[in-house]
Amino acid sequence: MAERKPFLLRLEPELHAAIAAWAADELRSLNSQIEYLLRKAAVKERRIGKDNGVG
Repeated sequence: MAERKPFLLRLEPELHAAIAAWAADELRSLNSQIEYLLRKAAVKERRIGKDNGVG
């Protein structure tokens, strides 16, 4: 598995709650949900290739 880079992310409480609920709905951790959404956006914007783990 590739090394992960930790960093601090500040979110407004409303956004945090929405993403946490979304993560629970999809049986993911909050961290995994944020990473999933960022990766999906990066693929959509062609910043990374589709073969980088987005389903």
